[in-house]
Amino acid sequence: MAFTFLKRTQSWHTISPAGIALQSRIDKRSYAARSSVLERVVSAFRAVTGDDGVSLGATVREQHGKDESVHSCRPPDVVVWPQSVEEVSALAKICHHHRLPIIPFGTGTGLEGGVGAMKGGVCFSLRKMDRVLDLHQEDFDVTVEPGVTRKALNSYLRDTGLWFPVDPGADASLCGMAATSASGTNAVRYGTMRENVLNLEVVLADGTIFHTAGRGRRPRKTSAGYNLTNLFVGSEGTLGILTKATLRLYGIPEAVVSAVCSFPTIQAAVDSTVQILQAGIPIARIEFLDDVMIDACNRYNALSYPVAPTLFLEFHGSERSLEEQVTITEDITRENGGSDFSWARDVETRERLWKARHDAWYAALALRPGCKAYATDVCVPISRLPQILVETKEDLTKNRLTGPIAGHVGDGNFHCLMVLDPNDPHEEQRVHQFTDRLARRALALDGTCTGEHGVGLGKRLLLREEVGPLAMEVMQGLKATLDPKNLMNPGKVL
Repeated sequence: MAFTFLKRTQSWHTISPAGIALQSRIDKRSYAARSSVLERVVSAFRAVTGDDGVSLGATVREQHGKDESVHSCRPPDVVVWPQSVEEVSALAKICHHHRLPIIPFGTGTGLEGGVGAMKGGVCFSLRKMDRVLDLHQEDFDVTVEPGVTRKALNSYLRDTGLWFPVDPGADASLCGMAATSASGTNAVRYGTMRENVLNLEVVLADGTIFHTAGRGRRPRKTSAGYNLTNLFVGSEGTLGILTKATLRLYGIPEAVVSAVCSFPTIQAAVDSTVQILQAGIPIARIEFLDDVMIDACNRYNALSYPVAPTLFLEFHGSERSLEEQVTITEDITRENGGSDFSWARDVETRERLWKARHDAWYAALALRPGCKAYATDVCVPISRLPQILVETKEDLTKNRLTGPIAGHVGDGNFHCLMVLDPNDPHEEQRVHQFTDRLARRALALDGTCTGEHGVGLGKRLLLREEVGPLAMEVMQGLKATLDPKNLMNPGKVL
């Protein structure tokens, strides 16, 4: 636990001069030992991938040592680009023999420091493994390699009448999305990655290749044995490297309708959400923006939405079914004080309607030019949303922090888009303390410290508080069984 706290503290606070000197001596000895090993293994790496598949360049390593989080860059010692599962296996065997840490890398769009090489080692960049493999249109499933992104898959599927709906916002790699158990705006209807991954091909730390549901298996459901697939969904690269994913697909809806509605209070917006879900309306998206976020979006995009708690909604289905859904939803929102209701059916109008939600990140950044943004998320039972949102907004105001709120209200999941001055250590300290309070507030309301970003480097202590010591022991036992040398993305999650 002391090690966990030290790493967490280093991510946010200034360390004493004596501590820096000691850490520097340790790092130098560690780096010297790793360098000696690397000199012996780089030629072995190149024998597997070719000269173009290995890089020791400082710039390349730095590009692969950081994601979109606030955590500082921790570059690996070397970056490799395998092009097949056989190459991944061969490289992993070399690393295993020489006890070199392995850090899988997709697109680097994570938000919790999951790709930093905390103990040095080898970054496995998987972007060259970018083939869409077995597509079964009649079975609504597809198998992809780890370099395939969600946008690339949907582009590939464009003429099939199918699509993959899990959308975390960024154009993340699909295996990376599986590794972090990503979700997004469509999760209220289509589920998260946990519900949409049927099978995974995994390379373990020692180079062993196995399939979590059996080679080639892709049934829509199973009760055969332990759920190994979901063991690896959300494992964040700490148990193995995901080299193939078999995913559920869905039919593109016949019709889509979007809407925006303002509310007098957060409670009214959440009450509408609960009643819409209770009415059995198969809503595809229901997103919440608080007044601060709406104001930022208005300024950024020259929009004119009322500066009030706002819901963005989207419905998928047939023309006839949508008419009923829209009518019931409008009645519910009006009963809860909803106003300024705007509907859109054609693509252009819908895109314009959703522009505020899609550009929320950039709108938040524009509130303080020259600053950086950090998104943190929690998730609570929907009935607890009003309480946590009100308390969170009070906390932000009291501590003079800029943190507009956007959330997937249909899931009880929301994000604070923290905008802070990177040159102000006191503000960074306040943000760190706020995010800890936010997570613990969610835990106190029977929620989770992260709904979709993952644990990574920043929420390990909170994970222990969430699940308790016995669950942590089980996780550590699984880790020790699958990765006894602690080579897979060490320093993360546990």
